[in-house]
Order: sequence, then C-alpha cells, then structure tokens
Amino acid sequence: MSDQSTPYTVALLSGGIAGLVVDVSLYPLDTVKTRLQSKDGFMRSGGFRGIYRGLGPVIIGSVPGASVFFCSYELTKKFGSSNLSQKYDPVIQMVAASVSELFACIVRVPVEVVKQRAQASKMSSFNILKTTLHTEGMRGLYRGYYSTIIREVPFSFLQFPLWEFGKKRWSQHQGHSVDAWQSAICGAVSGGVAAFITNPLDLAKTRIMLAERNSETAKGNIRYALMEVVETQGLRGLFAGVLPRVMWISIGGAIFLGAYEKAKIVLTRSGVI
Repeated sequence: MSDQSTPYTVALLSGGIAGLVVDVSLYPLDTVKTRLQSKDGFMRSGGFRGIYRGLGPVIIGSVPGASVFFCSYELTKKFGSSNLSQKYDPVIQMVAASVSELFACIVRVPVEVVKQRAQASKMSSFNILKTTLHTEGMRGLYRGYYSTIIREVPFSFLQFPLWEFGKKRWSQHQGHSVDAWQSAICGAVSGGVAAFITNPLDLAKTRIMLAERNSETAKGNIRYALMEVVETQGLRGLFAGVLPRVMWISIGGAIFLGAYEKAKIVLTRSGVI
C-alpha cells in the first residue's frame, strides 16, 4: 500500500498509536529539555527530580493530537497528488505537513502548556489547569499557540519531505517498499536535522509558555523572547537544550514514524479497517 492511498481511518488509528508510544517512552528527555530551556535554569526547575511530572495530560492529548495530524497529512497528500504531477511531491508533502500542524496544534497546545508548566514547577497538572483557567481563562491554555505554530510548521516543513525522500530512495534502491524499521531510520535522521535547525524557535515557545503572566515574554512576542535570551546568554543561549531535543526527536522520530508505518501495515493486513 502506498502512502498516498492510505485510508484516513488507518491514518487516524496509526497516528494515535504512534503518538502515544513516543510521548510516553521519551517523556523524561522532554522534561530535561524543558528544564534546560527554562528561564530559572535546570536545577531550580527541578533538575532530575519528578522527571515524569506532567505526564497525565500528555497521555490524554497525544492520541487525538497525533491522529488529527496524520489524518490531515494523508488526506492533504492524497488531494495534492490527485491534482498535481509527481514532480510536485516534495511541495505537496511540505504543504501537507504544514496544514496538519495547524489542525494538530489546536489539540496539542493546551496539553503542551499544562505539561511544560508541570515539568518546570512542583504543582500537579490538575492544579496548573485549574489555576490557568481561573487566572487566564481558555486563552491561557493557548498561550504560545502562534509560537508553537511558528516552530512546528518549519519543523514539519523540513522533517516530512526528508522522511519521504529517504523512504523513496531506499525503496528504489532495494526494489520494494520500505519496512517499518527502515521508515524509523529515515524518521530519526529527518527529525534530528529538523530539530537542530529549529531549536531557537522551540526555545522561544518554551519561554513564552513558562513566562510570568502579564510579562512582555508572556505576550507571545517571539523576537522579544529570543532577544532576551541573546542579551543574557549570548548566541549560544539560543541552542539551550539542543542536545536532549535532538536526541529526543531523533529517537522519537524513529519510534513515531516507525510505529506509524508498522501500525498502518498491521491494520491494513489484518483487515481491521
């Protein structure tokens, strides 16, 4: 089965399975990355203590977020491929990934806000949710939405065409479609490259989500957040947390895209969908 003919129900279930697997298995690395990027610093944000703090909302939100992403991705690719020639495939993949992020972030951002505040404090996820709604309303749960979009769209813009290109070249080399483990390797490489390049945007998003209410950073100005980092930490500060981020997304890309490919194969061959 080609990627472009993936039924949306298969994409929906496969994406949800892949999202849950990767988010739960790599959560400690994500916590370390968030604390390294926090304005308070790694140790004051908790160090290596409570490494699974904030996992609850992630478990709740990872399945719908990933499902929405992959369903949108496959549908947009299918629509583009049916209306444009094959030479436009990389462009179609870039557009599909970008559109998918816009939809997925509607689910993902509130989860990310609660998760990151839990990772960088000693409050429970429930208390953070309750406090945020009480002091900032629903708008507070979407603080950092635009900075997340500005981070995620370039990231997916890079990752998914690289992933698709890697799979295509590997498939051409061996004369048949790639296996799940091969898709995983392509996912690790593409994710690592995209993670390194977009780290400053991820840093800005983290600072905005963790900022004190009514502060200049909390207003969501990405340029201000980045300039504040440069003024206090220099240009090197823009790559705070880059190592765990690249590790997390490389391993995560392998698990996420490998699990997605495997789930597609299993669901299709078993006749469940």
